[in-house]
Amino acid sequence: MNILAIDTSNYVMGVAVLKDGTVAGEYVTNMKKNHSIRLMPAIDQLMEETGTKPEELDRIAVAHGPGSYTGVRIGLTTAKTMAWALGIPVVGISSLEAVARQGAFFDGYVCPFFDARRGLVYTGLYDSSMTVVMEETNILMEDWLNQLKELDRPVLFLSQDIAVHEEKIKEVLGEKAVIPAAPYQFARPSILADVAVDREPGALHDLVPNYLRLPEAEVKWLEQQEKQ
Repeated sequence: MNILAIDTSNYVMGVAVLKDGTVAGEYVTNMKKNHSIRLMPAIDQLMEETGTKPEELDRIAVAHGPGSYTGVRIGLTTAKTMAWALGIPVVGISSLEAVARQGAFFDGYVCPFFDARRGLVYTGLYDSSMTVVMEETNILMEDWLNQLKELDRPVLFLSQDIAVHEEKIKEVLGEKAVIPAAPYQFARPSILADVAVDREPGALHDLVPNYLRLPEAEVKWLEQQEKQ
């Protein structure tokens, strides 16, 4: 099975090609540049370098959020457009799960998160088998850490935004908090592709962004409607 994986749901952008269970190529960047401009050239280059023709793809894997509203839309739109044109399915995978799988061999709980500003985070909790222990949520980081503290077990924290919350994590959880080196903090698109091998794809048009919360503009619009 040949799979193209796409992740533009956050600051890190990743593309990978999996061919018959082997990672043929992977492209990951962590820089402040527009995903909408860089994504298709990255896909074209990786497909060419791995000798993969579009018609040889069997499915596409995409991180469908939570994360950046714009980033999630870019990845989903690209994946769905390509899948529609090629007549192949798309497998949507949680952006948090994609990060959590970096810690799949950790003997304890795995906590992926993305900073959502104003003290909030998008997060969830997994065990070493990648079973969901606590559902994905948008919550104040301090409240979340207090919940984790009650579990009284080691927790591996994985996030591209680890520096934003590292001090608070250590303050609340102490030695129960495990924070690995930088290379483990970012989602790998090749892991998305590997997950997609056994994940049943749904209907193309049913795949929508998983924002976990409404965009701020929509919240303000709803507030205005209520006042009227």
